[in-house]
Amino acid sequence: MKNNITAGTIARTIVLILALANQVLAMCGKQVLNIADDDIYQVISLLFTIGAAVWGWWKNNSFTQEAIKADEVMTELKENEN
Repeated sequence: MKNNITAGTIARTIVLILALANQVLAMCGKQVLNIADDDIYQVISLLFTIGAAVWGWWKNNSFTQEAIKADEVMTELKENEN
């Protein structure tokens, strides 16, 4: 099962959660969250950077000739399995 969650979906979800939290705070008479557009941009940018770093780290990155050859053997084995 492939997960196709887009960056837009994540951004809209974060904005919705912040808006709901802001509304609850306003209803309770507490100080409302002071969120600027730049703050939202920075949070989304940070999440994108973290996601890219984790994906890049998780992905198999073969640099040596032995590792590249091992990847080729693995691909052949997977193709012959099906």
